[in-house]
Amino acid sequence: MREIINQINRWQQDGNDKIAIATVIQTWGSAPRGIGAKMAMTPDHKIAGSVSGGCIEGAVFEAAMQALEEGKSQLLQFGVADETAFETIGLACGGTVEVFVEPLQPHIHQLWRDAAAGEYAVAIATVVQGAGMVGQKAIVTDTPSRQDASAATSPIGLSLQQAAQAALARGQSQRVILTATQTGLGEDLDVFVDVQLPSPTLIIIGGVHIAIALTHIAKLVGYRSIVIDPRAAFGNSLRFGHVDELVREWPREAFKHVPITRATAIVTLTHDAKFDDQALKIALPSVAFYVGALGGKSTRAKRRERLLAAGLAVEVVDRLHAPIGLDLASKTPEEIALATMAQIVAAKNK
Repeated sequence: MREIINQINRWQQDGNDKIAIATVIQTWGSAPRGIGAKMAMTPDHKIAGSVSGGCIEGAVFEAAMQALEEGKSQLLQFGVADETAFETIGLACGGTVEVFVEPLQPHIHQLWRDAAAGEYAVAIATVVQGAGMVGQKAIVTDTPSRQDASAATSPIGLSLQQAAQAALARGQSQRVILTATQTGLGEDLDVFVDVQLPSPTLIIIGGVHIAIALTHIAKLVGYRSIVIDPRAAFGNSLRFGHVDELVREWPREAFKHVPITRATAIVTLTHDAKFDDQALKIALPSVAFYVGALGGKSTRAKRRERLLAAGLAVEVVDRLHAPIGLDLASKTPEEIALATMAQIVAAKNK
């Protein structure tokens, strides 16, 4: 999403203000892109992002140009549902996908930009079929000062807003049906709620060699990186000039101002209980989606005893990924970093 936003920004700086957006809103079978995947397009054939492995992009582009010309949104279907083919382009992978195509509205682009810059979550509920309401939206964020209250002035707007709030609470984009009873209309509305969450963040305790490789890999897969280490020899800008934030404090002090959210992964890499235990006592009971700690079998056993003795519940301690990383038979710091990042991504995607 960030890559598309950045590309759109560049297009607009070059004078391209007619932009269409295609969003995957439903998939079945082995469709190549997931729900929420996006593609941005301009009349001069500029494209960013994708909605498939390449097999439907041409048809989506044509529909997007029609949407820009007519100022209307439309829902597209591609693929094979079971034994019966849609009368459209088939997907080589055998799955099916529905794509919603619409002109990009300036206030939606600004919302995406603000949310990305401010690292806050946003949910946009859009009618994709029904009652002549296609394209109508309601917006909800996790920051009260940025709420859009205008949508809630009608039964339809209130229903859309409630759908957006429910999806935001789940932290996941979803397709919902608003019944005629809910909206006060004579028919149901088919709605897609697009949820955009803050960038996932990786917090690393210990500016060791593995952390250097790990922060580079994290950046490649779209994670913000924060390194916490009070030691000047390890937590310095010569080693970590590329990270988003370098905190030269002890973990218990750092976590007073470094937030932990549901989009946060935390790893401890120092092999030193003075550092790692401080962080784990805060990280394990938190809402972080992943907590991992480096260390061999003996280190892991002793660490577990200390954490339990410190009062952490068994089920809380059991959250800890140790040994850290997927089993890749890793030997070098770079291989351990790769295995660790792979496990973090797997945990997030689950």
